[in-house]
Amino acid sequence: MTTTQFDTIIDNIGQLLTMDHGDGPLKGGAMNSLPVLENAALAIKDGLVAWIGTHEDAQSMKATERIDAEGKLVSPGLVDPHTHLVFGGSREHEMALKQQGVPYLEILKRGGGILSTVGATREASEEELLTKARFHLNRMISYGVTTVEAKSGYGLDRQTELKQLKVAKQLNETHPAEIVSTFLGAHAIPPEFKGRSDEFLQEMLDLLNDIEKEQLAEFVDIFCETGVFSVEQSRQFLKAAKEKGFSVKIHADEIHPLGGTEMATEIGATSGDHLVGASDKGIAALGATDTIAVLLPGTSFYLNKGKFANARGMLEAGAAVALSTDFNPGSSPTENLQFIMNLASLQLKMTPEEIWNAVTVNSAYAINRGDSAGKLIKGRKADIVLWDVPNYHYVPYHYGVNHTNTVMKDGCIIYRKEKLHEHISTH
Repeated sequence: MTTTQFDTIIDNIGQLLTMDHGDGPLKGGAMNSLPVLENAALAIKDGLVAWIGTHEDAQSMKATERIDAEGKLVSPGLVDPHTHLVFGGSREHEMALKQQGVPYLEILKRGGGILSTVGATREASEEELLTKARFHLNRMISYGVTTVEAKSGYGLDRQTELKQLKVAKQLNETHPAEIVSTFLGAHAIPPEFKGRSDEFLQEMLDLLNDIEKEQLAEFVDIFCETGVFSVEQSRQFLKAAKEKGFSVKIHADEIHPLGGTEMATEIGATSGDHLVGASDKGIAALGATDTIAVLLPGTSFYLNKGKFANARGMLEAGAAVALSTDFNPGSSPTENLQFIMNLASLQLKMTPEEIWNAVTVNSAYAINRGDSAGKLIKGRKADIVLWDVPNYHYVPYHYGVNHTNTVMKDGCIIYRKEKLHEHISTH
């Protein structure tokens, strides 16, 4: 028995999800397996997982702090691989248009949608954006997320795109959560470039030297959709970004099946995101390549289209599937990844095992963090969630509430659920 003095021991764990499947994202049928340790314990030292074993073995070990999990479920910190975290303003005024059935692309054409947020983001100061983004990030943490991807894309000009990326970098440096930054300058065509989309894309490409120099992003993304950027424009843009050393991902086939999914697999994109309109050919290509399908059922739910991504078809084709909130002010204003897990169960027909793998292991690989996030194994960061649930089936089942009890990042507690005062009046 080891005589190591640990910093923290979490014992009396009902179920421990280690996600210890070996290397690489999980594809197809492999997503239906889930490593679960019963009656377990876990030790932390210097911010890392130092030991995993049984509750009984942990009793003879020494630690500065001991946490009784009281039979709770314990998992790795969740990973949210697609968010638009940094933006100005909000878009609640568009709800009435949505209720009238005005399509998303029509709202965009009227100067709403993305362009509305672009105006608010351009006007906001860096400090205002930082304060707002920190508020939303803290809420994500409360739902069990410890690693977050954050896109720019609400500037559509040099100054504001760099401003958004600087805010994300500052958050990563000052907030406990890990932020992975993506440059999404090609999110929409700004009014000043109407009819000149190729010229605008070149202007966004010209930003990559500054982004690389200041280490402001590691991914480049583009919105490939009707009325925005074509498949061929997206291909050339992302290829140019890859040549400069960036990893690439793509908003593909969200509304119309243009073939963005196939193109993403052809150029070796790390992920293809949305994919609601992905063709059978595109789905087959996902299964045959390493491009991860990042599905965003919260967006389908909020836009009320009645159509969700074909997750079952993707899994049957052998694809790697991840899940994300797509947190943004227009089409998915939620920080709650647990709700996305509920939607994945109800609308995407994913099993609990597939869902847990999709918000941990595969989400980590979708943002190049497969070697550091999404698993609880010896030597990994101790990013841990204690859940107020008896087993892993429960979170995708019980919707509309927050099941998080405690969240740890690098072995330190960064969130504990609020408790009601015990002296609340019964009158």
